[in-house]
Amino acid sequence: MSSTKSVRVVGLVAIIAGLVLVLGGGATWLVVRSQLVAENITIPDDAMAFQGNVVNGPLDAYVQADIINHHALDGSGGKTYAELDREDPARATVMNASFLRASLFTSVIAFGIAAFAAGMGVLFILIGWALRKLVPADAVIGATPSAVPATA
Repeated sequence: MSSTKSVRVVGLVAIIAGLVLVLGGGATWLVVRSQLVAENITIPDDAMAFQGNVVNGPLDAYVQADIINHHALDGSGGKTYAELDREDPARATVMNASFLRASLFTSVIAFGIAAFAAGMGVLFILIGWALRKLVPADAVIGATPSAVPATA
């Protein structure tokens, strides 16, 4: 395979990989969002932002996790789960709050990975497009050297 043809093939592979990444990232974002919306979590009025909104994105999930932490600390006298005595009645509530926060932070991470994948997909598409522009199709088909435009 000639070097010009291999550059065009690599460009095409990059474009296809980019499309897969963009679609995968978008699909992941939509699935995570729909699962959060299905939980019907409403951000309380004492949260730092987005009060009254349904949790449906990474910022909402982060704000909800933060207010859960504040409420748990209020209920435990400022102690975390690890700091509470095993017999403390607040321990179960603080444990549930910790689990809820971990789940919300997992969705924040999933949104981030989805956005990263889509962003990398766009980058791959651009790189593939640039590679294919560097080597025109007529250079691969068998144009004579004089017919191929000289580059500076």
